[in-house]
Amino acid sequence: MIDTRTTQPSATELARGLATGALSPVEIVEDALARVAEADSQLHAFCTPTPEIARERARQSERELRAGTAGPLAGIPYAVKDLICTKGIRTTSGSVVYADFVPEQDDVCVERLDDAGAISLGKTNASEFGYSATGANPLFPTTRNPWDPTRTPGGSSAGSASAVAAGMVPFALGSDGGGSIRIPAALTGTVGFKPSMGRVPVYPGCRDERYPGVSGWESIEHIGPIARTVPDIALAMTVLAGPDPRDRHTLPAGDLDWQAAVHDPDIRGIRIGYSADFGYLTVDPEVRAAADRAAAAFESELGCVVTEFVPDWEDPAQHFTALIMAETDLVGMRALLPEFRERMSPHLVAMLETDWTAEDFTQANLMRKSVVNRMARIMSRFDLLLTPTAAVPAFPLGIEGPTEIDGRAVSATAWQGFTPIANLTGQPAISLPAGTTAAGLPIGIQLIGRHLADASVLRAATAYEQTDR
Repeated sequence: MIDTRTTQPSATELARGLATGALSPVEIVEDALARVAEADSQLHAFCTPTPEIARERARQSERELRAGTAGPLAGIPYAVKDLICTKGIRTTSGSVVYADFVPEQDDVCVERLDDAGAISLGKTNASEFGYSATGANPLFPTTRNPWDPTRTPGGSSAGSASAVAAGMVPFALGSDGGGSIRIPAALTGTVGFKPSMGRVPVYPGCRDERYPGVSGWESIEHIGPIARTVPDIALAMTVLAGPDPRDRHTLPAGDLDWQAAVHDPDIRGIRIGYSADFGYLTVDPEVRAAADRAAAAFESELGCVVTEFVPDWEDPAQHFTALIMAETDLVGMRALLPEFRERMSPHLVAMLETDWTAEDFTQANLMRKSVVNRMARIMSRFDLLLTPTAAVPAFPLGIEGPTEIDGRAVSATAWQGFTPIANLTGQPAISLPAGTTAAGLPIGIQLIGRHLADASVLRAATAYEQTDR
């Protein structure tokens, strides 16, 4: 097991030390690169490390700090999921199709972090085009979980979560079209935040029609941070959030104060709806017990009003893949199959070769409308929803998921069933560490907030983070 999280400073702590001159960007980056060199040969979190670029930016940050011109994140290391575009740096999307692709522009989120002085150590491993929740792809060695390297860290933001959990970087960028930030956060004992749809602009990822595979998931994809603490999530969001005209879903900045949300964690009296299984999911007993304990903590320690609920929507799993494929460039991706089929992920090939119909796509859109409408009615009763993040802890590498949970046969993707709901609705959601199993594997809980109530989610997450878990 590689777990250095407790000995590494948070991004918030680094920012304080850098602001006072007690810490040096060059020393911080060298320390981070040393941890990458020590741990990543076993974990494979990074697929394209950029140590020399990081060193040059660290020297630049040092000069800017001395001159008083540094940005708010100057000198703080981070990592970038390989589905997110980086100008002049290889971005493969975990596919042999783009093995040598070098974008001509940064994604908005990278542009903003770099402008704020944060220093990328490179690109982190991800599932091929994000079409899996395990993080494996045909191009690079499979990323491993720092808590047990024989197990998956989850995905598709596998490398980002593994790098944060192992203390290589204090935070990393992930993307989330169905749980790809929150699921790996849960399986690696980190914090993963999916902001409201439009809080963090997504461009050119998901929106550049020139690149089949890269251009999918447009109406459900979110970008957000993975970190070790909720205050670090808030710190990153102060830079990441805000409008951009290139993303049609983008939101105005408004008056949301990300830092204030985590500095005022009093949540007494808020109403929380709790469901351990949504009424249709099979959940590992240890995961269910951890979620039960979290619900009890919100009620007894934090003064919330916790009420169990069962949603009245049907399991959207049967239509969710169709929704993804309706936003996929099927013409472009199918044209790639004659050359690349044997070197692509088998489950992705199967999805592309399915004979999708207009009715499949129509039913998927109707499913989304139904979930959105029913969720709105539920949220009129509650301020937050509490669930497990994933139905199981980390499982062995090499599979898409367990086919049996708590003695019941399930599909290999059933364990992912808690997270896609917030992608369908666009609501803010976060995964928080909630203890470990008897075998020492992390368990995560999920909080889902009302429409655009990102601050409420972070406030409650901070309050829970301060309890004795």
